[in-house]
Amino acid sequence: MNIIGKLVKKLERETGVSKTGKTWEKQSILVEQSGTDYNKEVAISFFGDKIKSIRDIEEGSDVNVSINLSSREYNGKYHNIDGWFIAKEGQETVGEFPEDDTPF
Repeated sequence: MNIIGKLVKKLERETGVSKTGKTWEKQSILVEQSGTDYNKEVAISFFGDKIKSIRDIEEGSDVNVSINLSSREYNGKYHNIDGWFIAKEGQETVGEFPEDDTPF
């Protein structure tokens, strides 16, 4: 699934340790979707190595973000929108696209 819109904001990186003791890192972005009248803004999280793909994209850029929707329970909440690929609108790629790391 893709979301096309404008990169409104890059949020601060977050880090932590999982229950199994593995460290993790994520950075979320806020994208204002094109072509919709309501609930335009979507927060999308990038984890681990995928954070590199948002590094060189400036706030205000038009972007096309490939996402994976999933629902997992965490502290009584169910929601997750994970980004796994991002490109400036009109470009095919930003950086390297890991062919063997797609969610399908």
